[in-house]
This record gives sequence, structure tokens and C-alpha cells, in this order.
Amino acid sequence: MATSGSSDFNLDMAEVAEEAFERCGLELRTGYDAKTARRSLNLLFAEWANRGLNLWTVEEITQSLAYLSSSSSVATYPIGTITMTVAASANFTVGETITGGTSGATTSIITKPTATSMTITIPVGTFSATETLTGSSSGATTTLSSAVSLADAQSTVDVLEVAIRRSGADTVTTRLSRGDYLAISDKDSQGRPTQFYIDRQITPTMTVWPSPENSTDQLIYYRVRRIQDADSSVDTGDIPFRFLPCLVAGLSYYIAVKRAPNRIGVLKDIYEEEFQRAASEDGERAGLRLVPSYSSLRVI
Repeated sequence: MATSGSSDFNLDMAEVAEEAFERCGLELRTGYDAKTARRSLNLLFAEWANRGLNLWTVEEITQSLAYLSSSSSVATYPIGTITMTVAASANFTVGETITGGTSGATTSIITKPTATSMTITIPVGTFSATETLTGSSSGATTTLSSAVSLADAQSTVDVLEVAIRRSGADTVTTRLSRGDYLAISDKDSQGRPTQFYIDRQITPTMTVWPSPENSTDQLIYYRVRRIQDADSSVDTGDIPFRFLPCLVAGLSYYIAVKRAPNRIGVLKDIYEEEFQRAASEDGERAGLRLVPSYSSLRVI
């Protein structure tokens, strides 16, 4: 008996929706059925982000630190990529502030512009698509050829480990809470960053402390991004194959809430079982060693 010789089975969004409707005792017949299924899928992906870490959405990001002078450096960086496309390269200085001639918005450059683009820090202000930008230190100017996109940075769910790379050697940093960062009195002091604070806004940022003391150090971190949307019925899911049963079960439950209330209970149980099975498999195969903390013990 011959085997297929293939292991590339997958489902596009239309097939996921059809399977989910059938589990609800329904048939996917209209364009609205497909539309409501894709909407439920995107809500399901958002729920997965709230349930915990999805390893396949973890990305390593490398960001050069920006230093201007002994009294000025950039401490706050976007999590992800924000790119402004310019008409031509300008001789801006890394770390300087650029100002829009029409909008008056400002931001700081963290990467020296190339011939076609520059990467900037947040906040980006409200730059107009074709306005002229002027550097505060260099006096250089350039013109935006398109609007600023925040989509990549806004797809960040959270940040995991963060390290500072210097001369090929990485030093792990520690995470600060909002209160801990606020308690730092001298936020402008410069040195090799040892701590970081994540401001989890719609467009999140990372602030390092101390502020960078050179432009050769690199910020190395792992961010958790959003699962890509189900925009079209022909799209396949941004998930590993082991999550396909969970995806179908979850969509079945979501559709049952709207179309088959008599099956909500059983489909929810199946979904929770499938999710727990998939989530338990989506883990790192590394040893775990727990060390108790004695900081709160009192000896009498």
C-alpha cells in the first residue's frame, strides 16, 4: 500500500469556514456567510493573543541605538518598523529632531537615511504626505513622498527578552514597570543600557536606561506580533499546521453563538479541548529550574 508522499495539507479561509458551518449543522451559501466567518476568525486570532504566547509570532528585531552628543541621545524607540519614504536622501544626523514645514510635527531620527527611506522614532506626529522636513542640527531638508505607516509597530503584542549588543557580545537587560521607570530621577544619564520600559499603547514604544552613550551599540529584542488577518477567502491562516483543528473548532464555536445556539455548549467544549492540546504542544523543549527567593523570609 503506497503512501501519498506529501505532507502539505492546509486549509484556506473558505475551507475553514465551510468546515465550521458544517459542524454547526449549517451550509455556507452566501457572500455574507463568508464575510461573517472571516470577521469571526479575526476576532478569534485576537483572543489567541490574549490567551498567551504563540511561538510562531515571535520575531527577532535589531535596532541601532542613536547617540548625538554627550548631552543628547535617543532613549525611546519604536517596537517594530516605522518608515518614512522621502524623495531623496538628505544629510541628516542620527539623533537630531526633524520638523514638518506644513504640519509642524516633530520626531527624532534613529537611523541614518538611505537614498529612499528613513526610520524614525515615535511619536511621529501628523506629517503631511508631501511636506518638507528640516533637521534641527544639520539643517538638511527632504520631502515626504508618502504618508507615514504605523501598521508594523501597531502589530506588536508584547516584548520578551531584550539585550544590548556591543562588539559582538550581548548583555541581557531587565524590564521596568511604569512606576519603576518613573522613579528614576536622572533619565538623561548616558551609559550602556541595562534596563528597559515598555509603554504598551496602541503604538507601543521601548525606552532604555541609561540613554545610549554611542551609536555602535545595538538593541536586540524579541517581540510578539499579531497573527496576520484573514482578509480573503483564498488566504491560508498565519498558523502552524498543528493549530488547524483548534482554528476550525474555535470558528465553529463563534458561529454557533450567532447561528446555532443549541450547539454552543458542545462546540465550546471541543474548542477548549483543541486549544489546550495545541497550546501545550506550542512550547520550547528546554529544561526548567525553579529557584526559590528568600528575600521575603524573616528569621526569628
